[in-house]
Amino acid sequence: MKRAFFPFLCLLLWSFDSHAQAPFYQGKTMRIIVGTPPGNLYDLWARLIVAHMGKHIPGNPDFIVQNMPGAGHVVAANHLFSIAKPDGLTLIGSIIPSLYLNQLLGRKEIQFDWAKFSWIGSPARGDHQMYMRADTPYKTIEDIRTAKEPPKCGATGTTGPDSYLPKLLQEILGAKFSIVTGYPGGTDIDLGVERGEVHCRAFTIEAFFGREPYTTWRKKGFVRNLFQTGEKRDPRLADTPTVFELMDQYKTPEAGRRLAAVLLAAGSMGRPMLGPPGVPVERLKILREAFRKTMSDPQFQAELKKRNYEFEPVSGEELEGMAKEITSQPPEILARLKKVLGN
Repeated sequence: MKRAFFPFLCLLLWSFDSHAQAPFYQGKTMRIIVGTPPGNLYDLWARLIVAHMGKHIPGNPDFIVQNMPGAGHVVAANHLFSIAKPDGLTLIGSIIPSLYLNQLLGRKEIQFDWAKFSWIGSPARGDHQMYMRADTPYKTIEDIRTAKEPPKCGATGTTGPDSYLPKLLQEILGAKFSIVTGYPGGTDIDLGVERGEVHCRAFTIEAFFGREPYTTWRKKGFVRNLFQTGEKRDPRLADTPTVFELMDQYKTPEAGRRLAAVLLAAGSMGRPMLGPPGVPVERLKILREAFRKTMSDPQFQAELKKRNYEFEPVSGEELEGMAKEITSQPPEILARLKKVLGN
């Protein structure tokens, strides 16, 4: 009796120990939220990352992607911060990094604290540009400065680059734009441009060179580029001035330059992946390591080259530091932001 019981007890203990040692993510399904409709580059980036990330997470979880568009990614960010469980199973796959501006402005609809998210990583940093329909009279910033009627730029919300970049140029250069907000996503703005509802849109250089309709537009000469936000000109936009060159040209005062630095800082965060606040330290470590390994995955790299996406990864630790720094602004900068962004 005792001899029969001993092997059974060993088997039971082994089974219990094996179950206790099973990776947390084994048999789990992770939900990846995207704050835009399908087909936007934020959506495409998120789907590309999760297509390769699972094999680098112990336990190899499955993934589902849920599109949650609204208010320029605010709906998705609020959901992640206030509703999603901090268990490491719900993440935002790729989000517009300028959402911190909503928080700095004290917008009542904001339910998140940018610095408290669990930052995982970003596949690229992102400078921006503005395109303008080529058949409009607005060929340069000077044309916009002197225009009797300002061009109309489409925007998803009030603090995305499609909205804050035109407002920044008005503040620091005197170039007036009319901002038309409320578009669900970038592809909807592009359709608005094709229909003649609006004339221009500001967004990442990466997206402008990464997908349609822009390849066709460039071939047909449908649009021209008015400015870019990097400190140096992107080789693909060699004839397009930077905001910094324009500030030198129009002798922008130091206060305006400081304001520009705060608004343009979002480009350094790129297209970050993040989780809700309070994700357990060990699970956050697993996710950050899996993201890092995904960035160097040969199959992922091959897909990047095929798609011609930008690639300059940013670690979760670096994003965390940026988020804390960028949300700690002095009162004078906050007052200027509220003036410029209409709060």
